[in-house]
Amino acid sequence: MQVIKQSVGVDVASKELVVSFSRMYAGGDIEHVSNQSFPNSPKGFEKVVQMAGKLFESGLPVWYLMEATGVYHEGFAYYLEESGCLVSVIMPSKISNYARTLDIKTVTDKTSSQAIARFGLERKLDSWKRPKTVLRSLRQLTRERDQIVVERTLLKNQLHAERSEAFPGEKSIERMISRITLLNKQEAEVKEEIREKLASDAALKQKAALMCTVPGVGTLTAAVVLAETNEFELIRNKRQLVSYAGLDVKEKQSGTSVKGKPRLSKQGNRYLRKALHMPALSALRCDERMKTVFARLVSKHGIKMKAVVAIQRKLLEVLYTLWKKNEKYDEEYFKLGTHTNKIEQSLV
Repeated sequence: MQVIKQSVGVDVASKELVVSFSRMYAGGDIEHVSNQSFPNSPKGFEKVVQMAGKLFESGLPVWYLMEATGVYHEGFAYYLEESGCLVSVIMPSKISNYARTLDIKTVTDKTSSQAIARFGLERKLDSWKRPKTVLRSLRQLTRERDQIVVERTLLKNQLHAERSEAFPGEKSIERMISRITLLNKQEAEVKEEIREKLASDAALKQKAALMCTVPGVGTLTAAVVLAETNEFELIRNKRQLVSYAGLDVKEKQSGTSVKGKPRLSKQGNRYLRKALHMPALSALRCDERMKTVFARLVSKHGIKMKAVVAIQRKLLEVLYTLWKKNEKYDEEYFKLGTHTNKIEQSLV
């Protein structure tokens, strides 16, 4: 039978690549030719490409597919792009939703790689493009700042506990204060580097400036959103973006006997969720539209934190819209009742 498409599905771990070499025939049948494991290293990358050359027909293109999970896939993606291979990095939510449609009784690394390969054979794919150097640097810097803030908060809590003891250790207190001072200095340096990186790219600086027109959103938040989404490279619509951030709602319901409580999936980019928390609280103080929506949501279910998460989600969607349309935030546009009602419905 004639082979019409060839794909390599890769389930990526920190030290291992579980790879499925698969192909589709003219009649639509799919065959998983081979499943093998390779080290997640340059030598392993080379072996995967060599194996694909042995197993597949040379006249047809070969697509390499992997999920955008953490940072462990990046080395292989960069290698494939530099080697001139066709590579596609897929949103994790897309793969998980697709895998549910398959008759997979046991989920393993092998079956996951087969599902990724099958996805590549059945769907239209977009070629992955490496992030710009400035975006890669921004992501490193914003994540470094996040780690500094976490460490500083921990130290402040320890300092408070030490000072509250009956016999506090003066030397311990001095060391904690010294470390907190150092972290404050490091955070200031990182924030200055972030501003410099944004200023070094005129287009990126302009996009960030548009995002900062949203009440509650500052330069740091804009930098995190742009860096963590790679300027929304893999995003095609708002639903994908919300899922990527883990701000989508999961609900299990079947008939009248099974009705699970709706909850936030949190199966997404935690840096995005964290970056939007304080801007959402700020927006509630200075944006009348957000105040109105928040009040209506709280009146419906009485849970303030749930309403705050809904505001985070809407902020992310607004930032995506501004980036896509290259427009400033227009609060007046949303003061009409019809728009407010639609917004409220989307956040429930």
